[in-house]
Amino acid sequence: MNLLTKLCRLAARWQVLACLFVISTLLAASGTNFAPAAGVTPKDAEAKTEQEMKPYKQLIPGTDVSFEMVPIPGGTYTMGSPEDEEGRLEDESPQRDVKIEPFWMGKCEVTWEEYDIWSFSLDQKIRKLRNLEPTEQDKLADAVTRPTPPYTDMTFSMGHDGFPAICMTQLAAKTYCKWLSAKTGHYYRLPTEAEWEYACRAGTTTPFSFGGDAEKIDDYAWYADNSDDQYQKVGKKKPNPWGLHDMHGNVCEWVLDQYREAYPAPDESVKGPLVSPLVVATELYPRVVRGGSWEDDPAECRSAARRGSEEDWKFQDPQIPQSVWYHTDALFVGFRVVRPLRVPSEKERNELKLDAKKVINKR
Repeated sequence: MNLLTKLCRLAARWQVLACLFVISTLLAASGTNFAPAAGVTPKDAEAKTEQEMKPYKQLIPGTDVSFEMVPIPGGTYTMGSPEDEEGRLEDESPQRDVKIEPFWMGKCEVTWEEYDIWSFSLDQKIRKLRNLEPTEQDKLADAVTRPTPPYTDMTFSMGHDGFPAICMTQLAAKTYCKWLSAKTGHYYRLPTEAEWEYACRAGTTTPFSFGGDAEKIDDYAWYADNSDDQYQKVGKKKPNPWGLHDMHGNVCEWVLDQYREAYPAPDESVKGPLVSPLVVATELYPRVVRGGSWEDDPAECRSAARRGSEEDWKFQDPQIPQSVWYHTDALFVGFRVVRPLRVPSEKERNELKLDAKKVINKR
């Protein structure tokens, strides 16, 4: 068993958490440089045009943990569900045509092995144990806030290695993306709701990416009838047509948007499809999660199905004030990352609230 695996497993156990968690001094970053760090960028990750985009595997620098990214071509689709779709809800309308720019998306949901490197500062611990000096990218990543210790084992004994990370707030997911961007030199973020549904559909117009027959869902998703009442390891079910696993079921996935009970009606004065729409989040609740989960019925795992976050997702959190990092009752919520081909400007990132705000942990 390698060093990182040992640390990850220990970090997942509350009784030794205090021994593992080290509060890092938060450095004031003067600006984020997304130039790739030498020796950490896979050749297949480099692309200037959509035609050059390829699948790639990214090693998280300083560890033996990696994740896979899948290219998603740009295009136009109809977002939302038609009125005759079985199981649809009113918040999936009105349908509207949407144009999406190309991006890469995580082949699977972010796992505990990936997430723990950030949340428990395992990368810093490894450097210390190996007596290694931080690289410039390490220094940028070290300046990103890490969460305060959780009050219990956040896997809730459902499994750690290979399982999706869960129970995080949207802020925590966004901050992980900020850390990952600094660590790798590539810009990662959460998907918009429109990007998520586009990638889930993968060119299909049916309720599921595998068609309209819900009886086939066992081959593609972990849901209420086959999950054994818990989440499952990522990537074990068949992928959608674009190679993405677990877009239906397993865990719901955070997106960037504020939840509204209906989509904004199309502006008749605007000709053509909406371009990369995003409902900028200005209120803490509700915000959108997508995809359905291990505890949901097939209808809740459809491509168009959506759900808003709730304050009750923190009901069991005993901390006062309750943590900004954890949704202790959302054992069904995780996330996956995207990397847009066109890196947005700092102005655009700020205006659209694409990145996590700076947080100072309070004790």
